[in-house]
Amino acid sequence: MNKYIVELVGTFFFVFTIGMTVLTPGIGAFAPLAIGTALAVMVYAGGHVSGGHYNPAVTLAVWIRGKCRAVDVPAYWVAQLAGAGLAAYAALYLKGFPTVEAGTPDVLPSLLAEFLFTFALVWVVLNTATAPANAGNSHYGLAIGATVMVGAYAVGGISGGAFNPAVAVGITVMGLSSVANLWIFLVANFAAGLVAAILYKAVVKDVAPA
Repeated sequence: MNKYIVELVGTFFFVFTIGMTVLTPGIGAFAPLAIGTALAVMVYAGGHVSGGHYNPAVTLAVWIRGKCRAVDVPAYWVAQLAGAGLAAYAALYLKGFPTVEAGTPDVLPSLLAEFLFTFALVWVVLNTATAPANAGNSHYGLAIGATVMVGAYAVGGISGGAFNPAVAVGITVMGLSSVANLWIFLVANFAAGLVAAILYKAVVKDVAPA
């Protein structure tokens, strides 16, 4: 149960930061920096308990990689989605339920942008937080948060920069993205997690350093 609570709390503060920095009045160009930092600190805070996934696509990949029990996958997803939903409503409340215009991304560019940076995010997670060769490292949180920050700056203007099905649900609840666009994130994010996990298992030697 502790793992699921940590996943809910971490996802909450990650998505809450997104809402508080993006919803009007937002902080403009500094939002990706705050969002990436929020993810990094939550990974450091909860990684030793749950792995610090805060992302259903990451959980899928870590399960495929063999570092998450199958029974934990649906529970992690429920915790992550619950955290995202609660965070969305908390941000809306604190912002005074502002009028929000949902983004209207182009489908194919958005699918590609979400796939590429979700892949990058999951690839970084697998190689820094789960690889035996990096056991005991202290840089994984920074690397993971920085990947999200870079992705948000690079392609946020194309897809919205979710890279995470829980974030996609959160921004949908906040009205930043329409329900009709939710499938774009779900398809691209889960597909990227799957591909990253398969590639990791194919090319990374799963052995500890001598």
